[in-house]
Parts: sequence; C-alpha cells; structure tokens
Amino acid sequence: MSLNTWSRRWLLTSLGLLIIMILNILALSMMLFQSRISDESNLSMNQIRLKVNPTLLALEQNHQHLDEQNIHEDIRSTARETGVLLTYLNSDGKVILSSDPTSEGTQVNLRSSLHYDLHHAVQAANGNESLEIAFPVMDGPVGSQIGNAIFSIPQAMVTVQKPMTFLVIWISVLLLLSLVLSLFLFWMKRKLDKQLLSPIHQLKLHAESILKGNYEEQIQYNRTDEMGDLYAMLDLMRTEIKHMNEIRIQQEQAQKELITNISHDIKTPITTIKAYIEAIEEGLCNDQETLMEYMRVMRTHTDKTARLVEDLLVHALQELGQISVEPREMYSGPVLEAMLRPIKHVVLTKGLVYDGPESNDIPNVLVAIDPIRIEQVISNLAANALKHTSPGDMLRIVTELESGHLKVTIADSGQGIRVQDMPFVFQRYFRGQASQADQRVQEGTGLGLSICQSIIEAHGGHISFTSKEGQGTTFRFYLPIC
Repeated sequence: MSLNTWSRRWLLTSLGLLIIMILNILALSMMLFQSRISDESNLSMNQIRLKVNPTLLALEQNHQHLDEQNIHEDIRSTARETGVLLTYLNSDGKVILSSDPTSEGTQVNLRSSLHYDLHHAVQAANGNESLEIAFPVMDGPVGSQIGNAIFSIPQAMVTVQKPMTFLVIWISVLLLLSLVLSLFLFWMKRKLDKQLLSPIHQLKLHAESILKGNYEEQIQYNRTDEMGDLYAMLDLMRTEIKHMNEIRIQQEQAQKELITNISHDIKTPITTIKAYIEAIEEGLCNDQETLMEYMRVMRTHTDKTARLVEDLLVHALQELGQISVEPREMYSGPVLEAMLRPIKHVVLTKGLVYDGPESNDIPNVLVAIDPIRIEQVISNLAANALKHTSPGDMLRIVTELESGHLKVTIADSGQGIRVQDMPFVFQRYFRGQASQADQRVQEGTGLGLSICQSIIEAHGGHISFTSKEGQGTTFRFYLPIC
C-alpha cells in the first residue's frame, strides 16, 4: 500500500470515527433535553413540602378545635395564601375541612384517594395541571395519626427547572473539540501531502532522472529539516555519480586510446623485426658486421615490445588489485649496482652526461625488495627522463640513506613538466601535452609512472617528484630499511 493511499484511508477512518462521536454527542444531548422537560423528573417533593407545611402545621395544632368556624376560616386562609387547595379527612374518610365548603361532610374512598408518594400522585393526575398528594395529620410530635390532608397543588408551582448551564457548556466544548479535531485532521493531511508525499514524489522523479543518466539537474529543497537532509544527501550522491561517470568515460576513452597506441607501438617494432628477418633470409647480409647490426636493431625493437607487454601485464594486475610484488630481504648494494649498470650504458649511448654512484657509494643495507619490480621502476624513471632530454643534457642518479629509508633519486636537466600537468603525473593514461620544444612528450602508454607508484607503495614506501619547466625533473622514491 502506498503512503498516499494509506494517508487517505487514515483520514477517512478518522473522520468517520469523529462523525460517529458527534452523532453520539447529539443523541445524548437530545436525551438530556427530553429528560429536562419530563414532569416527573422535574417535580420536587421538597417544593411540595414547603408549600403544604404551613397548612399542615395549622391542622395539627388546631385539630381539637376544628368544630369552630373561625378555625376553619384561618386554615382555609393559610391554604389560599400558599396557593393550594385543602381537603382534610378524618380516619374514617369523612371530609372535615375543605377549601370547598360544599364538600364538607361527604365521604371519600381512602383507598383510591390517598397518594402519599410523588410517583403515584403523577400517575393519578393523568395529565392534569394539578397534583393531589396526601400527607398524614399527627396528634403531636409523638402521637398517632388522626387524619389525612389531601392537597391539590398546581404542577407549575412545584416544578423545578434543572440548571442547564453545565450541560450546554459540556456539549459546546465537545462540539468545539470535534471541530478542532476535524480541522487538525485536514491540516495534518495537507501537511503530510506538502512536506512528505510531494517531496518523496519529487525524489522519485530525481532518482528516475539519475537512473536515465541525467546528472545535470540539481536537486534542491528549501526547508532545513529531515527531508532537506535527504535531498542534500541525494544531491551529493548525484554529484558523486556524475563525477564517477565522468571518470568512467575518461577511463574508457583513455583505455581506447591506450589500446590504439599500444597496437601501433607493438605493430611498429614487430614490422621492423619482420623486415630485418626477411632481409637476413634473402641473404642481404653479406658480412658479419652487417648481420650484427641487424641483430642489434632487432634486439632494440624486441626490448621495446617486451616493455610494452610488461606494462600491459602490470596494468591488468593493477586494475584487478593483484599487482605481483614479492619482496625479499636483500642487501641493497649489489642489487642496485646490477640495476644501474645497464642504465649508464643506455644514457651514454643517447649522448647524455651520466652522473651515477660508484659501487662503493651505494648504501649496503638490508631492505625488503622485489628486484624485478624495483628494476622496472628505475628503468621507467630513466626512460621517462631520456624521453624529456636531448643530447648534452645530464641524468643524475643518487642513492643515500634518509630517516630510516633507502632513498633513490633520478634527476635530469631536460624540459621539465608543465605546471598544469603536475597534479596528474601519477594518473593512469596521462601523457601530458606535447610542446613545441619537445614533440616526444606524448610517446608511451601513460602507464609508466602509475605503475611505478603502485610498485613502490606495495613495498611500503612512497614516491614523489619536483620539476620546473625548462630546467629538468627530479623523481625520488623511498624504500624502508629492515
């Protein structure tokens, strides 16, 4: 069930319950009002006693002198003043005194005429405006009953109107609370739609846009709440995905260029080697010196092809995070001397000045080293220096100890690295831009320095460089001493 459907059902259910509550309040109000207008419930026995007490008291005080006419008049006057009609019966049911003198002396059926309680009096009234209710007449406070006084009282005189203020206030408060609750429910629904459902719908649209590859549309939300935090995180995710997508596109483009360049770089030496082999097979080498020259050319191109293949292998292992480095504890003196000796020969052959350490200048310390990989690092750095130098420039190699590390420095006095290229030197596929002074800058695969960095870091060391355009470049790498 969607959140929108759930909220709508929740609102309808709440409103239904609220309507039921309001109907119950109205039904209860009607019942209370009907009870209020009920005669029996509103008649007060206390009010009746207050009306008849003066007359009843006069009867009890003068029952021995009721044969006197003036006593009759006094008691009738007392009854008239209180607004009631009196009929006094002796114990045999004979009318002794009455507000209607004509009825005196008549006989009354005590069984049907005496109603001592309010309930029976109301029933006997049968809708009449007056009630006839009987009270016993006693002979003194502790005497016996000597008769009955029947009082005819208008119901309006003894009807007590119950106060309705509390009832009205209570019903009004309940109805007001119901109204407030209704408004609150609608406000909650609107707030839920505005601040939750609508932003979630917008997030869905943004997510679909990102899924379709549209990373340019910025995700914004103007409120600083939890939803705003979610929008901000999604926009950061969009930015990161955009950045990663740009990197992926660049890497794919760089890989395509890498394959194209390596294909060309491998094809050229293979074609050259094939041409020299065909020349030898056709007998074009008439002497030993020409044959050796052909062999040297083929050896040079074979070495170049082998370096390209090795770079590709290390690159593939680097992509998989499985670059093959197997350090072994060895003394640095003989290992480095064996690595630097062929470099000196290549540098001198290229017409550069070589400044390298003698065998006794190389620190002979115990280091954990993979000689094959470290030789690859030194060869790559030297080849990179040769690519940026011209005949007459100098290549200098220094080995020394520094802060518990074996430090190897390879410096040249060539063209140097452009300032704008320095941040990307160790990135894969980066080859820099060719300058007018040196059109060989873009030769190679762009993998060499990245591979060097991976190898040195796999040894637990680090590599860095300094350069100034037009004045040369210096690379340094550090290997920890055991």
